[in-house]
Amino acid sequence: MLTIYIYSVDRFSRSGANAIYIKEQLRKSGIHIVAVTQPTDSETASGSLQQNIQFIFSEYDNQVRREKCINGTREALLRGEWIQHTPLGYDSVRINNKRIITINKKGELLKKAFEWKAQGVTSEEIRERLSKHGLKVPSQTLSGILHNPFYCGLMSHNTLEGQVIQGTHPAIVSKELFLQVHGKMTKDRSGGYKCKKENEFLPLKNFLRCDHCEKRIPGYIVKKKNLWYYKCRTKGCANNISAKYLHNRFDKILSNFTLQGEQMEQLLMDEFKSIYRKLNAEKEDLASVLRRRIAEAQAKLDRLEERFVLEEISGEQYTKFQVKLRNEKVEIEQDLQKSAQVVSNLDLAVKNLFEYARNLSVYWGSAGYYEKVQMQYWMFPEGISYSKKTDQCRTKEIDSAMLYIALLTQDLGQKKTGIPDLNISYSGLVHGTLVEPASPFGKQDFKRQFLAMYVLQVFRQNRGRFL
Repeated sequence: MLTIYIYSVDRFSRSGANAIYIKEQLRKSGIHIVAVTQPTDSETASGSLQQNIQFIFSEYDNQVRREKCINGTREALLRGEWIQHTPLGYDSVRINNKRIITINKKGELLKKAFEWKAQGVTSEEIRERLSKHGLKVPSQTLSGILHNPFYCGLMSHNTLEGQVIQGTHPAIVSKELFLQVHGKMTKDRSGGYKCKKENEFLPLKNFLRCDHCEKRIPGYIVKKKNLWYYKCRTKGCANNISAKYLHNRFDKILSNFTLQGEQMEQLLMDEFKSIYRKLNAEKEDLASVLRRRIAEAQAKLDRLEERFVLEEISGEQYTKFQVKLRNEKVEIEQDLQKSAQVVSNLDLAVKNLFEYARNLSVYWGSAGYYEKVQMQYWMFPEGISYSKKTDQCRTKEIDSAMLYIALLTQDLGQKKTGIPDLNISYSGLVHGTLVEPASPFGKQDFKRQFLAMYVLQVFRQNRGRFL
């Protein structure tokens, strides 16, 4: 039998449950634990129980002492007394059993560091100046000093739960100087620009991808110039471009997918309405079924209420089945609302729709942030890649209906150039990912039919705009 000797049980583990578990695992391996200041025979049942109780009480004692320590620390901090080790630039001495914090020579040098930073001197140059005065400070240490409110007479601590207390120690710099430096440090850390999650000036943010590293490209503003930019964060890519320039490029890309050819408009409008009615015929049938189910549910509720009035069922039964039937009716009504997609005035809706389809770039330019993002991902699900080195845009996927729009537009104009704005040739449109799919309407008119399907898709994505 092997034995592990410890001074006391509270030295073995801070957690009573963890100590008991470890002890049991060791016991299974033939190893016993003996505390020299609290001897027990852990081989017996009573001795093992006594040792477990000692583990639990040791944990309780540790928790009590920890709470007392935290409360004592918090009370001292609330009085403005700093009880931990003083930061660089301060000395701590005891006079008449009272702790006194004073500023030393290093503190005087750190005061100059704050003043230099406020004047716009870089952190690296500040470190060099301090080094010439005999004070060597690592870059991370200097950053911590310039961010530490202790140097302006304030104190922050975990036990204060975010509260900032005025300390009794002397301040090396004024609060005004500290805030001025803190503002410059924040600006330096962001590189002189400010990022936003949703920004109407950066609709292509994260929709764009870097063509070199394939990572999403965020955006920022240069405050001095008041100009917005997109920039890849990957070091070495140098993919940084004006937002205005890229917005113009995207607007030019949209022109390749804008509905053109007024001579086909009436034909396409008739075709679209026909397809829309066919696709919604099934929904109308479903709506009829749902309306019938709602009527049946209401009849059951009326019958239930009648039986309750005639005292054929108890109040408990009435409440139970009423709740069940009402929930069923609500669910059916919600399904009916979702399936109600048939437009009452289809002619007017289609007219508004074609106006939208002829002016994709105009609507994109005037849309709000979220509308633009929705429109972008609908047209290009994988986003668009951009390379500043080649000044080219590419995409891995284009909505299939939109590809046929590009083909039809080029056929009508008797131009077979492809989409240069996306680095796609005409052959690239016809072959590869654009192999002609099987059309349910016959191959003779597949382009016309797909154009109608495209308009239908635009309608579904922007339904509220046309009603």
